[in-house]
Amino acid sequence: MEVIQFQGNNMPHIHEKIDFTVEVFIVHKNKVLLRIHDKYGIWLSIGGHIELHENPVEAAIREVKEEVGLDIKIIGDAHGPLSGKKENRNYTYLIPPRYLGRHPVSNNHEHIAFVYFATADTYVIAESISAHERSNARWVSMEELEKMDLVPNIYFYATEALKELGK
Repeated sequence: MEVIQFQGNNMPHIHEKIDFTVEVFIVHKNKVLLRIHDKYGIWLSIGGHIELHENPVEAAIREVKEEVGLDIKIIGDAHGPLSGKKENRNYTYLIPPRYLGRHPVSNNHEHIAFVYFATADTYVIAESISAHERSNARWVSMEELEKMDLVPNIYFYATEALKELGK
């Protein structure tokens, strides 16, 4: 696997008690990309905090680019009942997440996670030069997932992404 240097950002939390985050399960051919989280030392997807100026889809695309340098396609449909019509009044239809979750990060802080599935056109990833985002990222097959020590939701999302998007 080729590793390329990429510069990322260290963004602050939006609120002391709760933040909105994105988790992106990226599939290329028959593998899903996972990484060891820098603080927690467990396998997770690529992702991070949604910043105030962006929507969840923009955050997902940005986080993936910052953490592993990939350009991705978020899977889903962003069309709503009024999309493309004049009376839409600048309302933006977003690709909905595949799943939503809420989990504690510490005794006094939680995350609400928007879980997206995405595809990439390459296995080539970059390592972020931002120290807090450096990680052991690797592409994992279904067979490898079954042998890894994963938290249940990560195992579920990763296997579902591979079932839906794997070739």
